[in-house]
Amino acid sequence: MQNTGTRSPATTPTHCPYCALQCGMNLTPVGSGTVEVSERADFPVNRGALCGKGRTAAQVLAPGVRLTSPLVRSPGGALVPAGWDEALDRIAGSLGRTRARYGADALGVFGGGGLTNEKAYALGKFARVVLGTSQIDYNGRFCMSSAAAAGTRAFGLDRGLPFPLEDVPRTGCVILVGSNPAETMPPSLRYFTELRENGGTLVVVDPRRTRTAEQADLHLAPRPGTDLALALGLLHLVVAEGRVDEAYVEERTSGWEEARAAAMAHWPEHVERITGVSVPELREAVRLFCAPEAAMVLTARGPEQQAKGTDTVGAWINLCLATGRAGRPLSGYGCLTGQGNGQGGREHGQKADQLPGYRRLTDPAARRHVAEVWGVDPDALPGPGRSAYELLDALGSDVRSLLVMGSNPVVSAPRAAHVEERLRSLDFLAVCDVVLSETARLADVVLPVTQWAEETGTTTNLEGRVLLRRRAVTPPEGVRGDLEVLHALAGRLGVEKGFPVDPEEVFEELRRASAGGPADYSGIDYRRLAREDGVFWPCPAPPPHGGPALRAAVTPPPAAGDTAPRPDTAPRPDTAARPDTAAPGAEDAAAPHTGAPTPAAGGTAPHPGTPRLFLDRFATPDGRARFVPVAHRPSAEEPDEEYPVLLTTGRVVAQYQSGAQTRRVAELNAAAPGPFVELHPRLAARLGAAEGDPLAVVSRRGRAVAPARITTGIRPDTVFMPFHWPGEGRANTLTNPALDPDSRMPEFKVCAVRVEAVPR
Repeated sequence: MQNTGTRSPATTPTHCPYCALQCGMNLTPVGSGTVEVSERADFPVNRGALCGKGRTAAQVLAPGVRLTSPLVRSPGGALVPAGWDEALDRIAGSLGRTRARYGADALGVFGGGGLTNEKAYALGKFARVVLGTSQIDYNGRFCMSSAAAAGTRAFGLDRGLPFPLEDVPRTGCVILVGSNPAETMPPSLRYFTELRENGGTLVVVDPRRTRTAEQADLHLAPRPGTDLALALGLLHLVVAEGRVDEAYVEERTSGWEEARAAAMAHWPEHVERITGVSVPELREAVRLFCAPEAAMVLTARGPEQQAKGTDTVGAWINLCLATGRAGRPLSGYGCLTGQGNGQGGREHGQKADQLPGYRRLTDPAARRHVAEVWGVDPDALPGPGRSAYELLDALGSDVRSLLVMGSNPVVSAPRAAHVEERLRSLDFLAVCDVVLSETARLADVVLPVTQWAEETGTTTNLEGRVLLRRRAVTPPEGVRGDLEVLHALAGRLGVEKGFPVDPEEVFEELRRASAGGPADYSGIDYRRLAREDGVFWPCPAPPPHGGPALRAAVTPPPAAGDTAPRPDTAPRPDTAARPDTAAPGAEDAAAPHTGAPTPAAGGTAPHPGTPRLFLDRFATPDGRARFVPVAHRPSAEEPDEEYPVLLTTGRVVAQYQSGAQTRRVAELNAAAPGPFVELHPRLAARLGAAEGDPLAVVSRRGRAVAPARITTGIRPDTVFMPFHWPGEGRANTLTNPALDPDSRMPEFKVCAVRVEAVPR
């Protein structure tokens, strides 16, 4: 609970710095240099519950844990303390020299899914306006990009959950695919517990019998990499058993015949051979899903982090569409986003192919709109750049200098040893972080920046609920905010205006930039977020004084001959999903939690936000959801004689992502002190391994060593490793960077390995 910040006068309501639940919490100064985290029961997502990571979050800001001075690489090779002017001058000078010698695209920017919306927005603007580079992406590409691609393809819009979490306990059945919320976001588990208490059923799809799977009515344990075949097999049975909602398919979808034909090629016995899931289990899953009036499919990293992740998620969406389980009350497909601001982080410009408001970088109308807000020529904006892994792979060759903000790819990227080598080969590396991460240790300059309790800003949680994180303490002397860093660097690189340091001022510009886009925040402001405890996007601004809506007023008309749809006239998700059309008995859930919003100046009521999408129409040109025909295909790397076992990776409850912060908390380290190899007793017997014995897991990319953890809760052909640690137990040394052709998501979740006993 310790913190180096200055005492604040009162308790501050805010949100956790970790996962996409963005749990509400209170921060209270309790003496010199300390702050206490306590429960906040009024926030509707977690209703007071906090996991161990949230309860101990303030310890990351303790003396001796977080950075408090810039560091620069000395002539002798060590990182040594330096002043801010020296550090900023060195970064600006190096970036400027690289651009002058090699061109703007020799500069790279790598962001993070934990950055606030304001910082993500400013970082994308900095890359494109100040540096002029197309080479920007972020670690959120590793999170839910396949689900985003599949959702956009089917529905015309991607938002993690198209409904609030509070709808989950009131549906009839949930199929939870490749997710273990009992460990990844523990406060959310109550929704699934309440689902079953209300008479609903839970089906969990996971090759491991996790703590979540133990609570399921049915656990399906497919071979890693076969989730696509499993979904197709279930859809085959839906057709064969006459469970298709023909009226819904006719009225609200397109492309069914092609998708149906693709599914019928995956008969149950064939799917059983591919997945290892028995035909009776397949039939039971279909029965549980189709029996109630309403049902949901929720996916997470399991099906998404595959080289066929977009098609895999698409197959689960097809199952929802065929049974009428999308765009109806208490039904739908949703993605459980992982990172704290994984949703907002890609909506506002730090993704290689997107502009603020979730606009496409290749859309001429989108470029004109954002360029007008930024005060630049649309033609000056660079085009799409490399995706995250492709950017990291290009370091030291095409990309010579890199700025990293809020990410630790040395631990989190696939084929991590190669990525570490690429980082070392750079001409120049600058890292902004709270702690000295493994990536920061390789940098030429490290800047200590604020986070969470020391700054104000907004995040967007997995429901699409935009939230206000409030500053509770003053950061230590020597620490500055990321917005201050970007302002200072922009000035040194010749751009004196356009990069304010006040987060509310940045958010006001973000509102204008997002207006009319799919992720329209123009009707949201800080006062409203504080009053209503969050607002669901899309939330367009009301017409000012009876005039045209803000999104129309700030969107320039199309140029002559421009055939691209204007963002303000394209199918709108807020009209496709009336917020006043709530689920039966859910009127109270659809309204803001602190009462109806107050009217805007001039008497026009603000848009209430959109808790539930697609209830009237989907965000496609014709308003129909689109089936996409898909077929099972093998993983990019299947087992063979040399590498006969499958590796899958994931998280444990006491650590978070690359562990850069949670590994610095004693309580969390006591609960999860290091990596391990989870394996079945039959595989352990073949290796002659006992519990705790060191095991080497070897792939075509490298070798990792960690102690054995033997359990019957995993398939005999599979081993599992958590990915939070560096060093010899680094799981991502092994993982395969094979990319999904649509989302560019690497195949973290499955690769071929061999397992060897290591002599003690």
